[in-house]
Amino acid sequence: MSNNSNRRVGAVRPSHLMFTAGIGSLVDLPNFSVLVKGLDSWSYSGITDYDIDEPRLRAAVNRSLQRYGRGQISQLRAAPWLEGADTDPKGWAAQGVGVPVTPFPQWLRCTACNVLAGVDSSEFAFINSNPRTPHEAKFVHDCKRGKPLAVAARFTLVCTAGHLDEFPYTAYVHHGQSCAKTPRPKLRMKDHGGNQAANVTIECVACGTKRNIREAMGERGRRKLPHCRGRHPHLGTFEKNGCNQDAVLMVAGASNQWFPLTLSALALPKGQAGDIDKLLDDHWPDLQVIDDRSEFDFMAKMPKFGFLKEFDADAVVAAINGRKRGANGPAPSAPDVQTALFGPEWDALSGPVPLPSDDFALRQVSIPAPLGELFSDVRQVERLREARALIGFTRLDAPDPESPEIATRVDLARSTQNWVPASEVRGEGIFLRVRDDLVADWEARMEKSLHMEAHREAFGRFRTNRKSDRKTSDFNPLHGWPGPRYIALHTLSHLLIRTIALECGYNSASLAERIYGGDEKNPRTGILIYTAVPDSEGTLGGLVSLAEERDFGRIVRRALVDASHCSADPLCSERLPHDPADFLHGAACHVCLFVSETTCERGNRFLDRRFLAPLAGDKDQVLTPVGLLP
Repeated sequence: MSNNSNRRVGAVRPSHLMFTAGIGSLVDLPNFSVLVKGLDSWSYSGITDYDIDEPRLRAAVNRSLQRYGRGQISQLRAAPWLEGADTDPKGWAAQGVGVPVTPFPQWLRCTACNVLAGVDSSEFAFINSNPRTPHEAKFVHDCKRGKPLAVAARFTLVCTAGHLDEFPYTAYVHHGQSCAKTPRPKLRMKDHGGNQAANVTIECVACGTKRNIREAMGERGRRKLPHCRGRHPHLGTFEKNGCNQDAVLMVAGASNQWFPLTLSALALPKGQAGDIDKLLDDHWPDLQVIDDRSEFDFMAKMPKFGFLKEFDADAVVAAINGRKRGANGPAPSAPDVQTALFGPEWDALSGPVPLPSDDFALRQVSIPAPLGELFSDVRQVERLREARALIGFTRLDAPDPESPEIATRVDLARSTQNWVPASEVRGEGIFLRVRDDLVADWEARMEKSLHMEAHREAFGRFRTNRKSDRKTSDFNPLHGWPGPRYIALHTLSHLLIRTIALECGYNSASLAERIYGGDEKNPRTGILIYTAVPDSEGTLGGLVSLAEERDFGRIVRRALVDASHCSADPLCSERLPHDPADFLHGAACHVCLFVSETTCERGNRFLDRRFLAPLAGDKDQVLTPVGLLP
């Protein structure tokens, strides 16, 4: 990473820029923090290998951006990087290539004399003398006590519209007025410590006025703060008409300061929907006139369009009609777009085993006799590639698959860009298909289940309680209800992930899940557990080997045994979201089912052990066949 002077100040993984601290967020360095700047500031000069080719994901990004009235993209780009940054720290790879950042917050405090001033004042100097240790970059204050370290003053202002601003220290300490002694007074910040929230005093050296930061905290404190100025520091802009939202005091680095909006897709084998999406992208002006199979066959006979004979005619016609409906209908939300990506993936994972490629390789494995009552198919995904794209971010309100309207998306660039940042990871996984007849019979039993009805009603309360005041259109509290099938599959997935982590040594944070539950028209019963980080745990075949008959049976049996008890019982086993509760899980907690947020695709929601193990002796509501119950 580099600042405005093109000096490296640190390094992060590509996945870190997608999920932890991307554009518009703060990255904590050892001595100060920086803000990742928008796409207008990114440079790919001298770099050629940055394009991530994944047509399905590119099309999904365009469908999602359509909702926000943004221009369409033609590229997914990896973060700018060149080999040689470490071996030649004074070369172009280290000095001229990287993700641009700027110091933020730009108010610094001397750790010796407590002077508080802006980074652009004459008080502080930037030191980054050793190019081989960029993480040692720091600001120092030339005061009577030598050159002590200057650290960031950690208070910022944010609003629900996604704006971020510096805390107005000078105006705050003078209660909104100017200093009576000088227009640019020197300030001091003294931290008194203690455990009662922030206990920091701001003092004006010129006039002696003091004020504690605690007066700006809480509901009462918000009334003492100025209105949001509508600032986007990652873009270097202010909203033209300002912002009518109230500003909220926040400590820089707080977990709700930045939430990414991302989409991901698995690379599919040749002949799958990935090729069809690319076909439509490359030839859409010609293909959009096709409405039915006869028109496709007529066009395929023309020498100009002879390449159409290589594709499945019905699949291409269906894709063309689906894209035209999407273009003419309401733009889908990012969660809806992500769900639509799962369909072709399910077809590839559950269909005939294709020829292996560098991006996708499946292998059928035999199912141990007792587990045949639960699974109809077990496959080793020996190779897979997942591409991920960042399409925006939010502040304060997290983007929620259950209530996508509650958060305000922030753009990644000032001007229209034909690309978005992306990353890709290669790994492996295990695909499981639960027996269709087993799930269908269980769903029929669940129609009259009081436990499932409690989950459904809690979902309605959750949506209603989280309804944004800014939403004026019709509101359906049950829109997006995943249904009983998803809850059962999701719970089973978490049980297996935790068992793999506990018994086989995998770090659960290095795994991810994709639940293929489908909908009423296209029911599915699949679970994909795969490696989600580009390190040794994702490439050595350790996860794939667990699907072998000698190991898989033991892992599943232990997972089902673990589902029958929890050290938090009976509180956990009896938990159910009755009115007025609106949490979205039943018998589930951090002890028995929850996993890291990077692993779970739904934020540890829609989980309940009672549907896989008879916690109260009631076996009628359990999906697990009797022969496998502990």
